[in-house]
Amino acid sequence: MLQHLLWAGAGTGFTFFMTTLGAAMVFLVRNTMADRLQRCFLGFAAGVMIAASVWSLLIPAIELGESQGLPGWLPAAAGFALGVCFLLGLDHLLPHLHTILGVQEGLPSHLHRTTLLVLAVTLHNIPEGMAVGLSFALAAQQDGNAAALAGAMALALGIGIQNFPEGAAVSLPLCSEGMSRGRAFVAGSLSGIVEPLFGLVAVLVAGALGPAMPWLLSFAAGAMLYVVVEELIPEANIATLGAMVGFLVMMVLDVMLG
Repeated sequence: MLQHLLWAGAGTGFTFFMTTLGAAMVFLVRNTMADRLQRCFLGFAAGVMIAASVWSLLIPAIELGESQGLPGWLPAAAGFALGVCFLLGLDHLLPHLHTILGVQEGLPSHLHRTTLLVLAVTLHNIPEGMAVGLSFALAAQQDGNAAALAGAMALALGIGIQNFPEGAAVSLPLCSEGMSRGRAFVAGSLSGIVEPLFGLVAVLVAGALGPAMPWLLSFAAGAMLYVVVEELIPEANIATLGAMVGFLVMMVLDVMLG
C-alpha cells in the first residue's frame, strides 16, 4: 500500500506542480488570456480527458473486470454511471462559474466572482486526480508492470500538460479583476490541490476494496467525461480543433509510452 501511495503521490504531485507553474504566468503576463486562446486550451483539455478516459481508465477497467470473472462491460458501465452521478451531484451543489460563458451554477450563493471561478476549476480537477492516482496504484498493484507504469506516466504527463494553461486561466483573470499577483498565483495554484488529495483518497479506497479497482477506474472515467461534456467544450470551432489536438496528443502519449 505504501508503494501505491508513493507512486500516486508522485503522479498527482506532478500534475499539481504543472498547475502551479501555469499559475505563475501571472508574474510574467500583464493581461488576461485572450478569449480565443482560452477556448483553444479548454478544447485541448477536453481532448486529453476523452482519450485518457478511454485508454487509461475504461479499457483497463474492462480488462480487470474480465480477469475477475465478470462481464467486462459490467464494472465499466456501472462505475461510469456512478462517476457521472457523482459529478452531476457536485455540479448542482457546489457554487461555481463557467469559465467562458460566465454563467453561475450550483446552489445560490453570494460568493465573489473570483471565488466561483476557482471553484469551477477545482471541480473538474477532482476526477483528474482520481484518474492519475488510480493509474499509478494499478501499476503498483501489478508489481511495477512496465506497460501499466508507462500508461500511468503518460496519463500524468497528458493531464500535466493541460494543467499548465489551466493554472494560468485561473490566476490571470483573478489578477485582471483587481487581486494582487501574489494572491492570484496562490489561488490558481490551490485550484489544483484537489488532484493529489482525491488521488490519494482513491488509492486508499482501492487498497481497502481490492476487487473494486475496475469500478473505481470507470468511476473516474465517467466523472471526467461528464466534465468534458458539461464544462469544457464551449461552442466554438477553435475549441473543437483544440479538442481534436488534445485527443491526438494523449492517444500518441499513451500508445507510444504504453
